[in-house]
Amino acid sequence: MLQIKNLTYNAWGREFLDDASVSLPPGSKVGLVGRNGIGKSTLFKLILGELAANGDEISLPKTARIGSVDQEHPATPVSVLDTILEADVERHDLLTRLETAEPEEMGEIWGRLIEIDADSAPSRASEILVGLGFSQDDMLRPMAEFSGGWRMRVALAAALFAEPDMLLLDEPTNYLDLEGALWLEQRLKRYPHTALIISHDRELLNGVCTHILQLSNRKLDLYTGNYDTFEKTRAEKLRLMEANKSKQDAERAHLQKFIDRFKAKASKATQAQSRVKRLEKMQRIELPPEERVAPFTLPSPERPLPPPLIRLEKANVGYEPGKPILKNLNLRMDLDDRIGLLGVNGAGKSTFAKLIAKALTIETGEFHRDGKMRVGWFHQHQIEAMDPTDTPLEIIRRAMPDASESSRRSRLAQFGLPFEKQETTVGSLSGGERARLLLNLVAMDAPHILILDEPTNHLDIDSRRALLDALNEYTGAVILITHDRSLMELVADRLWLAADGSVKPFDGDMDDYQKFVLDRAKQAGMKPSQVKHEDAAVEAPAPVAAPKAEKKKGPSPSTLRHAVKKAEDRMAQLTADLARLDDDLANAAVSDPKKLEGLTRARAKAQADLDQAEADWIAAEEALAEVA
Repeated sequence: MLQIKNLTYNAWGREFLDDASVSLPPGSKVGLVGRNGIGKSTLFKLILGELAANGDEISLPKTARIGSVDQEHPATPVSVLDTILEADVERHDLLTRLETAEPEEMGEIWGRLIEIDADSAPSRASEILVGLGFSQDDMLRPMAEFSGGWRMRVALAAALFAEPDMLLLDEPTNYLDLEGALWLEQRLKRYPHTALIISHDRELLNGVCTHILQLSNRKLDLYTGNYDTFEKTRAEKLRLMEANKSKQDAERAHLQKFIDRFKAKASKATQAQSRVKRLEKMQRIELPPEERVAPFTLPSPERPLPPPLIRLEKANVGYEPGKPILKNLNLRMDLDDRIGLLGVNGAGKSTFAKLIAKALTIETGEFHRDGKMRVGWFHQHQIEAMDPTDTPLEIIRRAMPDASESSRRSRLAQFGLPFEKQETTVGSLSGGERARLLLNLVAMDAPHILILDEPTNHLDIDSRRALLDALNEYTGAVILITHDRSLMELVADRLWLAADGSVKPFDGDMDDYQKFVLDRAKQAGMKPSQVKHEDAAVEAPAPVAAPKAEKKKGPSPSTLRHAVKKAEDRMAQLTADLARLDDDLANAAVSDPKKLEGLTRARAKAQADLDQAEADWIAAEEALAEVA
């Protein structure tokens, strides 16, 4: 599918790729891995043509469509659903042409629409949007009403819906919650074409990828299998290289010893010269440079506090009086607890974190906590809020006002920021370096509880492993909010779920939660007409109206069940009519414009009747649910 041959790329005073080559099999799901700053995003830009390679080093089939998620969708007045539907360029163009097409063109247009299954497009778009966390009401709202993070989700949904032949995804889970990441993993498994995915999410790479492409030392190496298989293969490859290098070094030493001993003797000159040539021809085995990852420093509290650290009883908390976000909280947390906090965006996870960090106070109920308890709170928005003109040294000076300058610099070095980085502005640091700085800072006072809200967004896989090691050594309590399933599984020993306006223990493990999330997303999906024509369904007069307030008695359950059955029968008949009309349109002769026009009108009326029948069915079902 994608072929890269002898690609060399230099820019901004550094070399990213040096004579790199790789060929990706069609239909493969490839994880592109490498240390932060190694050039993965640069490679994406070269593939997309946003950066110019030196020649024809990068090749794709001429007809191949490439799709990516490089920026958020703009804040337009167009609804979310229509924005996704427009990503299918061919369908959008055909429908636009149909509005002004001559009768003789309509048969061809309808035939192609049927061929690409255009009628199911709203349903497919709806399924993707639900999986990424949008409600049915959200889909009808204009793009301008959503934040940048949610518009990034729309961009991802549009790329998945368009199904390009080559899909490029750069850290797609960074702007998703855990629920969205779980859904995306399942979706990418079923993706019908080739996908190249930059990710540091080990679970995603294991669950989706058929191949791993490593960018290291300016070269590209393709490994078959998922990330775990890649690590084993790479370790074995390194072991063999080390063994071969040891043998080669011994042989080189032996040859050099012979040369040094006999090169001056005429009787041995020929043998010595032969060994010189052999030594010159021997290609040195070079081991890849060792990539050291600085550890995280998460000091544990010296003196444990008496249990419980936290106890909530019938507590309500919110941002406005009388409008609680979380209600009836009854929870307890002890010093050795590792809590994984689950829940979709907007369910109240951040509100709960603010409550524990004392950034919010309860309205009613009881919140018991030791007055000496220290809390370290890291949240992803801290990175965005950092002053870009600040430096790590200035930040540590404020955090350690009484320490010596050498102590401050030593502490920054422990954080993984060497001397040359300590006076660099924050704006010039990588996301991973800023995350490291903040993570170490919030834990510097040895808190009794660490609250970590998406701590891994800017960390590569090796840094995530270093964070995991530090958390396993830390003896305080942890509340973890993350889309990184692997970190959640290896840190959390209990799961709490934020849902339905409260936080409660979740009975099960991450496998159970994944099944719960996917089942819920599946149930939330609706038929295309139920999504596309929802407004019409609300406004249309229903055959079975809900009882008016002044009436004491509404329709009986049997009457409502009859209305539901009648609507279902009507829908089945109209669906059959549509199928017949589609066949007639596909087979109709283009030379008979009158027949084509008649068929087109008949189909449009049948579709409108089906939409109304479905609206009637929804209204009847809702009315039946109220009295059942």
